[in-house]
Amino acid sequence: MGKSGYLIDTNSVIDFLNNNLPDSGSQFLSKVVDDVPIISVISKMEVLGYNTPEKSYQTLLDFIDDSFVIGLTEEVIDMTINLRKINRIKLPDAIIAATALVYDYTLISRNISDFKNVSGLELLNPHEL
Repeated sequence: MGKSGYLIDTNSVIDFLNNNLPDSGSQFLSKVVDDVPIISVISKMEVLGYNTPEKSYQTLLDFIDDSFVIGLTEEVIDMTINLRKINRIKLPDAIIAATALVYDYTLISRNISDFKNVSGLELLNPHEL
């Protein structure tokens, strides 16, 4: 397990659901989501806003319904503000990173470069397992 668990970034949710991960990454993420997948409210918005055919949309909706979605708490908001002051990071990425930091989660993401400068953030790329 990660620090105290795993936060799954949007791209990793989409890659997992579309079977676009290598076998090792897919097996790893299967174990992570076997319990209750944990995502940020940002990932919920991004996943459900993903342009997909109607028949595939239900798969996305089912995944979100099975997930624990972490909303914007004051602590996450304050951490996001600090991250934006320190790092050149987009707001959605800052919220996701702040969520992982506040809850002491390892962030599972393909976009390591988006988060590499965030101090204290543990990252795991499912494409490189």
